[in-house]
Amino acid sequence: MHKQILVSLLVLLHFSASAQPANWATLFDGKTLNGWNKKGGTATYEIKNDEIIGTCVDQSPNTFLCTDKMYGDFILEVELLVEGTLNSGLQIRSNSKTNYRNGQVHGPQIEVDPSARAWSGGIYDEGRREWLYIPNINPAGKQAFHPGQWNQYHIEAIGKEIRTWINGVPGAHRIDSLPETGFIALQVHAPRAGGDDVGKTIRWRNIRIKSGADLRTAPPTDCPIINLNLNDLTAAEKAQGWRLLFNGKDLTGWRSAFQTTAPTTGWEVADGILTIAGSNGSESRSYGDLVTTENFRAFELTFDFRLTEGANSGIKYFVDEKLDAAGGSAIGLEYQLLDDERHPDAKLGAAGNRTLASLYDLIPSYKLEKRFQRKITDWQSGRIVVRPDNIVQHWLNGFLVVEYERKINIFAALVARSKYKDWTGFGLNDEGPILLQDHGNTVSFKNVKIREIK
Repeated sequence: MHKQILVSLLVLLHFSASAQPANWATLFDGKTLNGWNKKGGTATYEIKNDEIIGTCVDQSPNTFLCTDKMYGDFILEVELLVEGTLNSGLQIRSNSKTNYRNGQVHGPQIEVDPSARAWSGGIYDEGRREWLYIPNINPAGKQAFHPGQWNQYHIEAIGKEIRTWINGVPGAHRIDSLPETGFIALQVHAPRAGGDDVGKTIRWRNIRIKSGADLRTAPPTDCPIINLNLNDLTAAEKAQGWRLLFNGKDLTGWRSAFQTTAPTTGWEVADGILTIAGSNGSESRSYGDLVTTENFRAFELTFDFRLTEGANSGIKYFVDEKLDAAGGSAIGLEYQLLDDERHPDAKLGAAGNRTLASLYDLIPSYKLEKRFQRKITDWQSGRIVVRPDNIVQHWLNGFLVVEYERKINIFAALVARSKYKDWTGFGLNDEGPILLQDHGNTVSFKNVKIREIK
């Protein structure tokens, strides 16, 4: 049996039990575009061999073939074949309104990306919030799309959840704060500047949908979940071992560094957000650092943070309060939080190893494309992964920016050339608490979650 036919058969078998008893409805009859309308650019759509064929047109903006009908909760399946590296996508729950950017199509888009970047199955918010789920955190999902071949997309949009599969492999799982109703659309992307997209095609076939109130979703998977809701854990997250490290209400589970109780001033919880008040810019000499009452060995920590202009702070792990900090911050490995443009610390150290998301004073973070950098006063997402084999990763806004291994000679050499050289055993603890730093500047945190890795 041909490999692609076998994949499609397995996908259908996998989802048939979970998606009953609602009935499938066909969105494309194979002969006409009845029930569809075109919005946006001037790309063309034609029908051949029971397929919709979209062709990229020179100087055209993004073009969308949209359903006349609006959908809220649904399960959608479609097969698609894209020519070359032409970018495309599937709009879901999308809208075009005269009072929003003169009718620009906006809403969640399920990415079709045959390029080496391999972000197919990710979730992009067209015309609005941009990337909502970058598949870099899901390596298995990035391998599911087959360039130059027919690929089957399975999309579930039920309540606040959006889940995607490509050829039966989970691609993305997003809990969104905007569970809207809208149309479904097939996209032909604008041609890239200097590229060879003009004349390239994307083909769609076997487009079908289930909608209504009685939808049964596919069983839980280990696909990484991104949850936009404030300090919230879904049943799927709990099943993966996640728990809130900050409950959004008070400082339960936290204490002052070098103390046994939580601070009474400086650290404030309001509207689900934890904020350290600004003071004089000094290191841990005003209100003091906040540390967990628990120790952690191997773990995955995710958090959202927001800096003020010129702010300096950090998140430390494997903190060792027995090391003499000389009245400053408790000692530990540090995920640097910094306004690189305005704080002088960014120009100290070596080769940028004190900039945002770096392993402070040891390894600089790999800088992102400008397109994916955020304003320093916007909310940003961080992730620290410590594996049982001592491999450690720092992530920033969906990108891996630092990776290193503890307890090896290279790590020891880095420490020997850093401000930590006089602290014996620095960064070598088998376990330790996690610390949020008071560096005399106003910094806020939310959605602080952790799961232990066995």
